[in-house]
Amino acid sequence: MKEIINDWKFVILMSLTLGLAPFTPEPHIVGKIRWIWGGAIGMQGIDWFDTVMHGTPFVLLIRLIVLKIMGKFPTK
Repeated sequence: MKEIINDWKFVILMSLTLGLAPFTPEPHIVGKIRWIWGGAIGMQGIDWFDTVMHGTPFVLLIRLIVLKIMGKFPTK
């Protein structure tokens, strides 16, 4: 599992596919973030799960970027 979440290619691919899908009319995660910033009125459990599912690739990508900047990126 560590190899997968530390693989740049995999994390970027997941961010561009799962993280942004569906692509039209706007990326799904953008709509969810707007909904949350608007007070999350009417959000149900499935909406929160969906937000976590679409947001996880971006969290992993940010994690890799921070580790790289701090010089603590694990080597193979």
